[in-house]
Parts: sequence; C-alpha cells; structure tokens
Amino acid sequence: MGAQKSVHAGKAKIDVNVDFTHKLCAPMIFPSLRNTSSPLSLVIGSLCIKHPNLFGGSEKFDVSWDKGLYDSNILVAYRRPRPQWVAQQCFILQHSLSPEIGVHGIPVDNFSRSGSGGMNLSRLSVGLDLNEPASSKWSSTTSIKFENVRLLSDDGRSITRDLDGFPVTCSGNAHDSMVVLKQESRYVKANDRSFSQFTMQIEQGIPVLSKWLIFNRFKFVASKGIKLGPAFFLTSLTGGSIVGDMAPYQAFAIGGLGSVRGYGEGAVGSGRSCLVANTELTFPLSKMLEGSVFLDCGTDLGSGRLVPGNPALRQGKPGSGVGLGYGLRFKSPLGHFHVDYAINAFEQTTLYFGITNHAS
Repeated sequence: MGAQKSVHAGKAKIDVNVDFTHKLCAPMIFPSLRNTSSPLSLVIGSLCIKHPNLFGGSEKFDVSWDKGLYDSNILVAYRRPRPQWVAQQCFILQHSLSPEIGVHGIPVDNFSRSGSGGMNLSRLSVGLDLNEPASSKWSSTTSIKFENVRLLSDDGRSITRDLDGFPVTCSGNAHDSMVVLKQESRYVKANDRSFSQFTMQIEQGIPVLSKWLIFNRFKFVASKGIKLGPAFFLTSLTGGSIVGDMAPYQAFAIGGLGSVRGYGEGAVGSGRSCLVANTELTFPLSKMLEGSVFLDCGTDLGSGRLVPGNPALRQGKPGSGVGLGYGLRFKSPLGHFHVDYAINAFEQTTLYFGITNHAS
C-alpha cells in the first residue's frame, strides 16, 4: 500500500516511492525496537534521481535515498562510459544507518527474538567499483573504498562502549577507519530443471595509516536448486571467517530470516567464523499460492569467544542452533507475500512476514 510517482526534469528522471505497508503490518507482527512516536517513523519509502547524460558524454549520475522503519541508506553513483571489453567504473559515495542487532542485540523469548541493544551502525564509504566483463557463467566485481564506521545511540550520540563497558570499535575511539579492497566473484549455471550458484567475497583491510584496521575477511555462498516434478528443492551453504584486526560489529551474526529461522537476528551466535546450511522444499497449492517446508542450521564453529569483548557469551547465545518450519508464498500482481512459521531448538516459535513489491 503506497504511492509511486515518476517525474522527468529535462533529461533527468525522478522516481518517488512511499510505502505505508509497514505502518499497518509492523505493529501487529514485529515488536517495536525503539520509540516510534513520530508519524514518519512508521513510513518507508525511496527517492531516486537519475541523469543519463550529465556532461554530454553519456555519463550516468544517480542519487538514491531509501528509508526503512529503523534504517536509511543514501547512495550517490557516477559512471563514465567505457568500451564493453574493459572493466566498467563507478564512483560511489554512500552513507547507511541501521540498528546493530546481530551482535549487540539482546536475545529474548528463548532466543526467538532479538531486542534492541540501543546501538546503531553508521557507515560512510567512498570509493571505486570495477565491474569486469562477464563471461557466459562467471562475473566479477572489484572495489576499493575508504570506510568510516561509528556506533550511535538511538538519539544520535556516539557510543564507544557497550552496556557492559566493553569497547564497540577496534580502535577504542568513537570511530574506526579503514581502506578496504574487495573482490567478489559469482558463478551461475541454470537450465529448465535446475540451477547452481556460487559466490565468493574476499575483503582485505589495507594499512594506509598505522591506526587503520588490517584484516582479511572472506565469505562464500553455494546454492543448488532442483525441480522435482511440480515441487522445487533448494539447498544452500554459507560460510566465512575473518583474521586480523576486528571490531565486534564485523562478526558473523547467525540467526534470523535469511540465516537460521526460528531465532532472532544474531540470536544463535556471533563469531569470527560461521557455517549456515538451509534447505527448503516449495510446492504449488494453487495458481497463485505455494507452500513450503524448511530446515535451517548454523554454528559459529566455536569462534564466538574470539570476538573482542565476547558479546555472544555475555548474552548467553548458544553458538549453534537448528530451526524448522513451514510457510506460504502468495503471488499477486501487486507483489509477492510470504509467511514463515518456525520453531527453534528451545521449542519457541517465530512468525516471519515479508512483502516483495514489483518495480513499477
């Protein structure tokens, strides 16, 4: 439920999208993470400005702003035209603000939910993306960016320590700075009966200055889908690890939608390493309705104690967990709706509700 509008100003295009869906659904399904007395706090939306020919040489300039219930993201991108056989360049300026629940959130109701720890992650980055020419199955992106990260309270004040007095940054100061070189490669193979996908991300912190973070972080996602008659079976394995300098907010958070359902976000654990397996079988119930059954499991591989301050141990997170359940998927011209009902190892149930809107 919302409003969409596109406006052309010369060669530039302005897209505005305001969505009131969460104003109706969120209070009924999700507990409030913070005070939402402002009417605008329960409205989500986006604003996008695109110019296809900024300086007359087919340079593309995009500005976008996305606002969620508790988060926001501002992105400025500038792309210069280059031959198709060389890497495409994109200059990026981005600022994001989101609740830091995965590591510092407080598990409640037998780990089925994660309450707000009163911390929000503010990240400012500027840099360059290089998109390599894609082959038939492989694609690759390389980026180098400067990042400045700080933790803020709900009222916008800088935070240097958590509720137990442990530092929330690697430097111990109000912010961390780093230059990050990132390489992401993706392999996709698909046909009418199945698909395979593998993604690998490697991040390297470059020691430009002595106080900046030096680390190596990698993450992989391997997925396989097979059509079984009218049904579809999907399985995936996600893993990763980080070595070197590390702040608590860089830990791998395990639990929640997209990880181990039946648990709150990060309620299974948060560690230097992780391994998460997901399996799901979907089957048609009608032309517009599908059913699903799923099984998720995840572990921090015993690495929770290696995170600075050991926040997972202080919050009593188990470090491993299993969730299983069932759900419904409803397809309509307005978007895709899904509801998942999951139970965790502590026999506590969780309901997930989601909406995917179609682009106009």
